[in-house]
Amino acid sequence: MSAICVFCASSEEIDAGYLDLAASVGREIASRGHSLVSGGGRVSMMGAVAVAARAGGAMTAGVMPRWLVDREIADHDADELVIVDTMRQRKAEMDRRADAFLVLPGGLGTLEELFEIWTTRSLDMHEKPVVLLDPSGVFDPLWTVLAELVRQGFVRARAFDAVTVTRDVDSAFEALRLPG
Repeated sequence: MSAICVFCASSEEIDAGYLDLAASVGREIASRGHSLVSGGGRVSMMGAVAVAARAGGAMTAGVMPRWLVDREIADHDADELVIVDTMRQRKAEMDRRADAFLVLPGGLGTLEELFEIWTTRSLDMHEKPVVLLDPSGVFDPLWTVLAELVRQGFVRARAFDAVTVTRDVDSAFEALRLPG
């Protein structure tokens, strides 16, 4: 069984279509026999992916800093809820547990997680797949900026290519290249 870490929104101010996307990802994780590693919240997209994964029989592990337990409404239904002291410990624990990373639309925290795991991959600190699932193109303007950084020599093309961008759930899971 491979563990897929999903980075996504925990904001409750988003369109319901994104919750549907997260639930689709959770169902797909379960149907392929994988487990889920998440940020440990039970709200918004983070909660939707975990609830759907568990409903399909997947094991779920959430990792959350102690001070966020009440703020993000911790997913106490997770098979394992790991409480850490800091956000840095949270990311390190999520990274350690994951065999692959799937990034869905989200805000600043999601972007920060994407950039950190992407940077460590581009520096050959790991070889785990990093896939961005962006069906609505919310990150397209960011990709335009990043392509310009490549063009101007600030980002190596090899580093830029270390993330696969997909538009649908099936393509995302194909890009993860995990058995199941």
